[in-house]
Amino acid sequence: MKKRALLSVSDKTGIVEFARQLEELGYEVVSTGGTARTLQENGIAVTGISDVTGFPECLDGRVKTLHPAVHAGILAMRSNPEHMAQLEKLGITPIDVVAINLYPFKQTILKDGVTLEEAIENIDIGGPTMIRAAAKNWQDVAVIVDPADYDSVIEGLKAGELSRETKFRLAAKVFEHTAAYDALISNYLRKQMGADPFPEELTLTFEKVQQMRYGENPHQNGAFYREIGKATNTLAAAKQLHGKELSYNNINDANGALDILKEFGTEKPCAVAVKHTNPCGVGIGETIHEAYLNAYNSDPVSIYGGIVALNRKVDMETAEELAKIFLEIIIAPGFDEDAYERLAKKKNIRLMELPDCAKPNEPGTLDMKKVVGGLLVQELDTKLLGDELKVVTKRAPSEEEMEQLLFAWKVVKQTKSNAIVLAKDSATVGVGPGQTNRVTALDLAIRYAGDKAEGSVMASDAFFPFSDCVELAAKHGITAIIQPGGSIRDEDSIKACDEAGIAMVFTGTRHFKH
Repeated sequence: MKKRALLSVSDKTGIVEFARQLEELGYEVVSTGGTARTLQENGIAVTGISDVTGFPECLDGRVKTLHPAVHAGILAMRSNPEHMAQLEKLGITPIDVVAINLYPFKQTILKDGVTLEEAIENIDIGGPTMIRAAAKNWQDVAVIVDPADYDSVIEGLKAGELSRETKFRLAAKVFEHTAAYDALISNYLRKQMGADPFPEELTLTFEKVQQMRYGENPHQNGAFYREIGKATNTLAAAKQLHGKELSYNNINDANGALDILKEFGTEKPCAVAVKHTNPCGVGIGETIHEAYLNAYNSDPVSIYGGIVALNRKVDMETAEELAKIFLEIIIAPGFDEDAYERLAKKKNIRLMELPDCAKPNEPGTLDMKKVVGGLLVQELDTKLLGDELKVVTKRAPSEEEMEQLLFAWKVVKQTKSNAIVLAKDSATVGVGPGQTNRVTALDLAIRYAGDKAEGSVMASDAFFPFSDCVELAAKHGITAIIQPGGSIRDEDSIKACDEAGIAMVFTGTRHFKH
């Protein structure tokens, strides 16, 4: 009996050569619509789907493959005599190869100005039904949804028959494909109707960007996946211009650098240096060169081997400074040609171009954290301040102090909790991240700051449970404090500030980051 292949693809990459080789192997090629026309135009004999079903395509092509002559041909188990007898009685030819990729729903919804009607029209019905049927009957049917698999299928068929291992792998790939396809549709429709972002059943889909050499440590496997969407300000949208492949830790740290950079936007030149997801230096200035020097001088030791994110194009003057130390990654909107050539002389540095690197994240964006056995989901923390800043001490901050307090507040928001940030002259001078108590975080920040603590301002990501942080700040010459407030002991801290002449402002907004 002549073998039959059903080909119907939206992505026509490689389909002509695949069909030609199937034809040479003695397969009858059955096809539909645009795929059939493409194959016929390239000299391949095609049996139309209506010739198989005995029924015309109808409803603008919505119904063409949803027919027993197709699905029985796919689902019949060749090892079951009753199945094969029924096919013979009904005059149905088995279908041995199914190559289908689905209507381009993703590409449609990513287009600017797409309407709901256009999106709905690009929801495939027959395609998923056929490939799921073929995958269910994987022992007898080779099903291909990815053009990258055409060559291996042809090689196997030329050798006589596809192995069970290959057919099972292809079948599993089908269900990965349809699960992602349906999840994308579901999430799109939920957004269109403004539904609760936290449904009873949450199904997400991501695209693989790269396989990692290893994960957080060399004994862990890892990979990087991209969220499907039009976001142009995320690391997944960055273009790598130079350097070796990014590692798991590189990506995690670089994301932390971008989070801080976004807090400052593009109003003034800003430079952010990050090590192990925490800032080790943040600075703003009149030029990007000045901003970088402010960030570098915040902590010249910790920045070594770190990641730098800049919200301005890198010029030669800044490149010369960046080139003086070892850095893992530099992310910027772009690089002047001479600046790029200077930095590219350093073999191991990664240069990343991301024009929208400082563009803020959209409110309502979901933030997720995997825990063993579950997933924590929340809205991304895109809020900076509460309804109003409240001066709670007898002395109000000066205009300069307030400017520095807001600078420090932006940085502490993106520092791991418990977090304290000291700032002066538009730069961080001491960062105390990720401590189990707040006074230890402050002590660490003061130690990093050294003599620079004198005259600096302090930001705390959460309230002070006791007055000990204020007392330590006063001892080291810190002049103003910004914190959420809300402790039952707020009055103790306010009193300690008044006694020391420190100005303190409450934001009404906590920024834990774990």
